[in-house]
Amino acid sequence: MNSKKYITRGEGLPNWSNPISHAVVVNNMCFVSGQLSVNIEGKYVQGTILEEGNLAFANFFSALKNAEFEKQDIVFIDIAFDNLNDLPVINKLYMELFPEDKRPARTIYQAQALPFGGKIKITGTAVKDLA
Repeated sequence: MNSKKYITRGEGLPNWSNPISHAVVVNNMCFVSGQLSVNIEGKYVQGTILEEGNLAFANFFSALKNAEFEKQDIVFIDIAFDNLNDLPVINKLYMELFPEDKRPARTIYQAQALPFGGKIKITGTAVKDLA
């Protein structure tokens, strides 16, 4: 029997009117929706790719926490960003957030357009070890 939990609100998560769940938990897996550079009030925060990336990852980690998952449970990250020239900055941020022996699998690509004219969107999956 599948157990499902929908994270639509929670501590540290943007409070916005978009019709999404920040995360959905199915059994031991957590699927995190695309997180943007959006503050707690639900307003897009424009900044450099590093500033927007830090806020998007903070929202991603808040979604995980509210779903009762931890950073070390992440197995996959999908990063969409608006300018391939920013790849070195994104790689540096990724290396700071995830030690070499704990880096999730990842896709990374340039997106033509992101919501609110944003620079970066972070999506991912986490799995709890049930052992």
